[in-house]
Amino acid sequence: MSEIPPCPECGSNYVYEDGPLLICPECAHEWAAADSAEKVYRDANGNVLKDGDMVTLIKDLKVKGTSKTVKVGTKVRINRLVDEDHDIDCKIDGIGAMKLKTEFVKKA
Repeated sequence: MSEIPPCPECGSNYVYEDGPLLICPECAHEWAAADSAEKVYRDANGNVLKDGDMVTLIKDLKVKGTSKTVKVGTKVRINRLVDEDHDIDCKIDGIGAMKLKTEFVKKA
């Protein structure tokens, strides 16, 4: 078992692992573990995406379980990029929390 380093922001020793991330419960800082290879996320045009980037939808997307549709051109801020089927965690006005695939967005 590897030793977990202290938080780089506040120096707390109470850091814990959550998948590929290390999380500090005192200051809520999250960062990737040094030994994990970081996945590169790219939009439909091949631009590299990072947490906090603004993206624009390039296709109308139906919201599963409702009659709502998210229209082309809707701008969304990426909350977090995750290594799952849908890569982007975001919040869309009028819809709420949603997961998107990187193939349906372009960097704004």
